[in-house]
Amino acid sequence: MIKKILIANRGEIACRVIRTARKLGYRTVAVYSEADARAPHVDLADEAACIGPAPASESYLRADRLIEVAKQTGANAIHPGYGFLSENAGFAQACADAGLIFIGPPPEAIRVMGDKAGAKARMIEAKVPTAPGYLGEDQSDERLMAEAERLGYPLLVKAVSGGGGRGMRLVHKHADLAQAIVSARREAQSAFGDGTLMLERLILNGRHIEIQVFADAHGNAVYVGERDCTAQRRRQKVIEEAPSPVVSPEMRASMGKDAVAAALAVGYRGAGTIEFIVDDKLNYYFLEMNTRLQVEHPVTELISGFDLVEWQLRVAAGQPLPVKQSDITLSGHAIEARLYAEDPYSGFAPQTGPIVWWRPERALYEGVRIDDGIREGGEVTPFYDAMVAKLIVHGRDRDDAIRRLMAVLDDAPLLGLKNNARFLRDLVDHEAFRKGQMTTTLIDQWLEESQPIMQRPVAPREAILVAAAAFATRRAGSADQVRSASVAAYDLKLCVDGEIHATRVTPAADGSVRVELKGDAAVSLLRILNHEDHQTGGTLRYELDGVRKKVLAVWAGEHLHLVMNAATFVFNEVSPWPSLDQANDPRRAVSPVAGVIAQVLVKEGDRVEAGQQLVSVEAMKMEMWLCAQAPGVVKAVSGSPGDQVQAQALIVELELIETEAKES
Repeated sequence: MIKKILIANRGEIACRVIRTARKLGYRTVAVYSEADARAPHVDLADEAACIGPAPASESYLRADRLIEVAKQTGANAIHPGYGFLSENAGFAQACADAGLIFIGPPPEAIRVMGDKAGAKARMIEAKVPTAPGYLGEDQSDERLMAEAERLGYPLLVKAVSGGGGRGMRLVHKHADLAQAIVSARREAQSAFGDGTLMLERLILNGRHIEIQVFADAHGNAVYVGERDCTAQRRRQKVIEEAPSPVVSPEMRASMGKDAVAAALAVGYRGAGTIEFIVDDKLNYYFLEMNTRLQVEHPVTELISGFDLVEWQLRVAAGQPLPVKQSDITLSGHAIEARLYAEDPYSGFAPQTGPIVWWRPERALYEGVRIDDGIREGGEVTPFYDAMVAKLIVHGRDRDDAIRRLMAVLDDAPLLGLKNNARFLRDLVDHEAFRKGQMTTTLIDQWLEESQPIMQRPVAPREAILVAAAAFATRRAGSADQVRSASVAAYDLKLCVDGEIHATRVTPAADGSVRVELKGDAAVSLLRILNHEDHQTGGTLRYELDGVRKKVLAVWAGEHLHLVMNAATFVFNEVSPWPSLDQANDPRRAVSPVAGVIAQVLVKEGDRVEAGQQLVSVEAMKMEMWLCAQAPGVVKAVSGSPGDQVQAQALIVELELIETEAKES
């Protein structure tokens, strides 16, 4: 009998599990690292205990500490969430040895299916279609490179343990293979304690489709439809939907049958996912099994009406599944968008910092669900995954769901740090997505080709006008009108995304303001009718050229965050004092984000050429390389592999070498 549950995870994952546990009447225990002391999941649980410093290896991955806290608080069951130790057979076994109920599959099932190479071998034996690859025990660089040549390119270098895109590299040509092997092995060893790799030929123009399976301890197993997770960037999922726009009922039944057979073959119990890659002819090939609940499980819940976490808890308590396969029907269409703290217009670089505004409850209409684990006033740190929330919608059909998701992305902005909200909105409205023509590599292709969807949105004229009126209003000290000692016009320079816009503002006695943009012959009359909170911001209602509108406008110090069509534009009044842009100084290689130094390829005295790799920094599952901007000699290196660095921290300092101009 489950009495009290410890959730061995954090963020939205822990919050999600706690809510269902509470619904069923279970008491819960949260765990947190020193960096998460003020996180929402800590307050949501009945009890909470600190388990160590910020790095996951010293806290959330400490199996011994988690079991110790469970015993200390009287919890007799542990839910691992998804990620961290959720697919760690050793942890599942340690829980069993300690007399604790592990809310997940048996250790042996995790062990068998967690070894991607071993799992693939079993699927081959069971005659489930698999993609060509190399699964051998010989892990030498020479053997891996020889097998890669045999398979051909493009191919994937993959860690046999773990998931979530970690320890995975896409290789297009032989010249990139050696570095990919080193990088994938190192990342896998760091993340999962196992650097074993496998190779897999990439299915070109493929779709990623997975089947949700569930099994109990009484021999029952079902599948609950499929999820289409094709929209990915760098092998990381961005958008998931159910059902898939390309899967027919016959194909669903065939994939579901194979998925259930795979689960039963290893004595599976609980929630699991069988992942397939589907080619352009709709042939499917087994990829791997995730022996846990998936991040994207809410879309399955919305179209089936089932609470999959509730199923997990009931199965762990020894109860049978509540339905048979014939009882499962799917209704409507659901889409989940992963809100990442990253800059999609700068190579998806992860972002860290304080959260200025996050009020998702303003977007919770019918058919909308938001799973999150952050709060306004909190902070996104570099220690964990860049995903901070999930926006999930359910509609009568796919068009309904797309329309609702676009609205939610408009209505639930995250302010204070760059994120992918506008990119998500543009993605689901893109022709390729609407027509069901996405592939797992299309977003990466767009990035390489600098397609319009990958270009940073430019502040529209109306945003500049509203910002000018907002600054004028704030200067006057009134929430809904512009009054000053004089109605004389004055110049106001505003900066947004590095662009300076010169405006001419003329306050009027009736509370309106005339705004002229330099270089624009048009003159607009704008009146701010109301601002939800003049000091901090909120919904700003205004009238522009006779039309009343509203926009979210939030103040953070002297900066104004203005949200239009899910894009956030941050305005500030230009200072007369110039500042030194050290980030673009070719003599300085600085960390683009807060993170951990992974590799240092140069030392003091080395000569480097423009474009040469110097240092790599890891943050939020991403590895970023700092390269020399110009020829030079390394003057100093500040840091070693494993060191933590802050954003804009100087790591390598160069003394530039003057190059002689070529004679004409």
